[in-house]
Amino acid sequence: MADEADDALLARVRAGDDAALEALLARYQAQVYRFGRRMCRDPEDARDVLQETLLAAARGVHDFRGASSLSTWLYTVARSFCIKQRRRSKFAPAEVRSLDADDRAAGGLDDPAPRPDQALADRQVARALEQAIAALAPPYREVLVLRDVEGLTAPEVAEVLGVGVAAVKSRLHRARAAVRERLAPLVEDAAPAATPAGTCPDIVSLFSRHLEGDIDPEACARMERHLAACGRCRGACDALRRTLELCRTRAGAIEVPAAVQAEVRAAIRALQGGS
Repeated sequence: MADEADDALLARVRAGDDAALEALLARYQAQVYRFGRRMCRDPEDARDVLQETLLAAARGVHDFRGASSLSTWLYTVARSFCIKQRRRSKFAPAEVRSLDADDRAAGGLDDPAPRPDQALADRQVARALEQAIAALAPPYREVLVLRDVEGLTAPEVAEVLGVGVAAVKSRLHRARAAVRERLAPLVEDAAPAATPAGTCPDIVSLFSRHLEGDIDPEACARMERHLAACGRCRGACDALRRTLELCRTRAGAIEVPAAVQAEVRAAIRALQGGS
């Protein structure tokens, strides 16, 4: 079933195939769990979000008619549970806590058997990235996680959040700038001399808009001319590009713990047995 398309699995689910339902939900459990971890910042809350989301999906999948993609629908459901979970967790500490325990619970964020010096550097970058994402206010964090970690398009993110595409992109540019700024000491070389004071545009925001295809060719040409002349801005753009690469590789490395997977499977099978 691993190579079977969503539509084919959905057809089998509607025909009463319980194994197809399990396979379909298992396909998306990692994405839902990662989203819960990023938004709730707690493994237990993320476990609850995952289980509640997949159970809600199991109950409602027969009525799913494909107006949006299955992943978009699941993120929308997960987001509603994340909001409820955050409201219930009002006594959770406001400060970002150490991620050491989270790394172990998530199966580890380190590459297999790296060199000791590289392993230390990777842990530092991974921890700084996690902290930078966690420090964002929820409206900015969810946009960055959905767009730059999970890879949804801006219109898909807008559908999940129930806002316009313009609002998504505005939040996204601000979130990217904030995360890059926090990661700059680790991913950006020492800043070369800039062009004369007062002549640099808001290059990080402009470059982020360029990555989204939102500046016209003339503005793009001006940006490229400026980057060719300004080492500081060129370094800032390189750092943003590196930050976004890290979002997709390092920030997307969280796995669903085996115990959580087993709990979710048991809950879905119990639901199937009682339906």
